[in-house]
Amino acid sequence: MVKSIPVLNVYYLLSYAWDKLQEAETIDISPGDCHNVTQLCARILANGTQHLVRRGFDRDYMHHREETSRPRGRMDVTASMSGLTWHRGVMVCEFDELSHDVLHNRILKTTIDLLRRADGLTQDDRKQLQEQSRILCDITPIHITSSLFRRVQLHRNNRYYRFLLNVCELVYQSLLPTEEIGQTRFRDFTRNHKAMAALFEKFVRNFYRQHLNGFSVGALSLDWNPAGEPESLALVPGMQTDVTLQSKDRSIILDCKYYGEALATTQYGKQTFKSANLYQLYAYLRNARRQPGWENAEGILLYPVTTTPFDHKVVIDGYSVRVTSIDLAQPWQEIHNSLLRVIESSPSCDPMRSKANPLSDA
Repeated sequence: MVKSIPVLNVYYLLSYAWDKLQEAETIDISPGDCHNVTQLCARILANGTQHLVRRGFDRDYMHHREETSRPRGRMDVTASMSGLTWHRGVMVCEFDELSHDVLHNRILKTTIDLLRRADGLTQDDRKQLQEQSRILCDITPIHITSSLFRRVQLHRNNRYYRFLLNVCELVYQSLLPTEEIGQTRFRDFTRNHKAMAALFEKFVRNFYRQHLNGFSVGALSLDWNPAGEPESLALVPGMQTDVTLQSKDRSIILDCKYYGEALATTQYGKQTFKSANLYQLYAYLRNARRQPGWENAEGILLYPVTTTPFDHKVVIDGYSVRVTSIDLAQPWQEIHNSLLRVIESSPSCDPMRSKANPLSDA
């Protein structure tokens, strides 16, 4: 089982995975005294809303259609005539009005109201959320769905909302109703293997993108170079690496594996590398060699520490392969340094160009 991750480190993981370090730094929060992820989300939303108060809530022109005795905007004469509204001294009018009642503010307001009824919060946490809810009292609540977050239109002038909306979406995905009316329970996503596997992969990719100098960081699409009938070829899946790192003299394929147990145990009690993971990495290395610059690629399997850390280096069929672990429970600066040590830099490359704790002032 993966070691329990401190809440402060969860904050860093999310900030990197969402690629929102700059936005995270603007939020005045000290997550070190949070005892669970529910509190962390509450503190982020409460302090993030306070940041919006100082900066100014975003607003936009909203379209309105109403019956009014004081005509404004465009009068809909046809609708007014068919409804005989003039008998009541009103006309149907359409107009645009500058308003704070935009979609991202409505999502924020609704999420705060949902979260303050969740288990796992202190009285002070609930009080802070209640205060922010009052600040947003003129914002209309909305029924949140997963598709609603895709409808939010952000641009360079309001991009600071993105980090808060990521937290809102996380809260939406994690809140579960309880038997007590009006109460909810926050499902700790760090216990969800699938969610953490995706988070771990995005974190590692964006971490190296931020902190590796001299490397381009991304992912590589590969194919099997198959031959056959079209209907058969259509069934052959493609291959997508988790993380690739390439400098002028090194090409690395790094596969992130978030498992409760990093090594397999045979029926005789012998520990081995997980064969499926090794096969997958080998397939990546074999098929990548057809692409220019990847003929001599190195492979890395990166796991979170479960019980004890490990670091193994082998050569398989001419390919350099490293199977190693990272302890996500250690202090953040050590995580930072450990990840950089995984990529043993060439003399011309200095990966340690960034401070170890980019959110230390947050």
